Amino acid sequence: MPRSVRVRYGPLRPRIGRSPPPAPCAGRSVHLAHPGRRAAAYPAWVSENSTQKWAAGAATGVGSMPGGDAREAAKTVTGSLEGFPYLPELPARGPGADMIGRTLGMLVEVYGHVEPSGWRISDRPGRDTRRAHSWLGEDLDALEEFTQGYQGALKVSAVGPWTLATALEMRNGEAALSDPGACRDLAASLAEGLRGHLADVRRRVPGAQVVLQLDEPSLTAVLQGRVKTASGYRTHRAVDRAVVEGALRDLVAVAEGGPVAVHSCAPAVPFALLRRAGASGISFDFSLLTEREEEAIGEAVEGGTTLFTGVVPGVDGPLSDPAGSVMGVRTLWRRLGLAPGTLSESVVVTPSCGLAGASPAYARSALAHCARAARSLADNPE
Repeated sequence: MPRSVRVRYGPLRPRIGRSPPPAPCAGRSVHLAHPGRRAAAYPAWVSENSTQKWAAGAATGVGSMPGGDAREAAKTVTGSLEGFPYLPELPARGPGADMIGRTLGMLVEVYGHVEPSGWRISDRPGRDTRRAHSWLGEDLDALEEFTQGYQGALKVSAVGPWTLATALEMRNGEAALSDPGACRDLAASLAEGLRGHLADVRRRVPGAQVVLQLDEPSLTAVLQGRVKTASGYRTHRAVDRAVVEGALRDLVAVAEGGPVAVHSCAPAVPFALLRRAGASGISFDFSLLTEREEEAIGEAVEGGTTLFTGVVPGVDGPLSDPAGSVMGVRTLWRRLGLAPGTLSESVVVTPSCGLAGASPAYARSALAHCARAARSLADNPE
């Protein structure tokens, strides 16, 4: 039985509201520099982040898939990504199947309902909360069906505490992010809910080595004070980095030593902060990297952090040959002076973001392309 989570919001009873739109996944090209980067010294905690549970040359997805058929999505994911499948999201089914709604369905003693502006926290579970539970149960049933006898890494995802706090509106119309107490309560409720969710997945797929992914597309905006208020004329104050790190560390601890990846398809991913919080993997859109992140990338790799590199476009378009898709990763490796032999062990190939905006045919092709591109890294790291 889950432990009770005491949710307190002071004089306001917060309600969930509109989330800032996720950062677009189309972005800048990578600028490479620092050909003679100096080796850095790493604190003791860095090596503890390496809890890899997948084979070299692995590929996986990010989260969402097109369409509304849970069985078809599970069949596609498990068939295309035989070594590292994941639990897909199907937001096209409607509220409760989106990443915010699914995560709300996992919360303990916090409920949500849908209004025109988005999700709002409710005093009690209603139709929308029950729908979120139902969608998640359907997705898990489908995944269980297509993973009979499976042994290996299996990824599940939930929205992280800071993106969740930007997406949920309180009764006064402002995001929960504006109330530190509400942020703490949401994080505690999420942690308790994830414990139950991870236990359910392990029960359904007993051979799985479950990898938890926390989706934090709004994290950079939270750190930089760029989350808009309800009026749209101001922004919420930036949250202290130590507070952000502490909340993420508490969520990482839910995995009880298992691997945890944090995903963001926004620019300026805070690699160092995520590593300090204990993330063993960082998932990002490779096309958005700039020179500023290069040093952090090198430190992450040398510290044992896995890079989930989003190199395959998430929307319909022509796909290059598999080796071409990961050419930028190979080039970055050489520029940073990293050992080629570590490439396939340190990199998991993924789409740049979720595939909800793609056609079903392209989504299948993109996942298969990720798997072939990952194999090319393993076969030819140079």
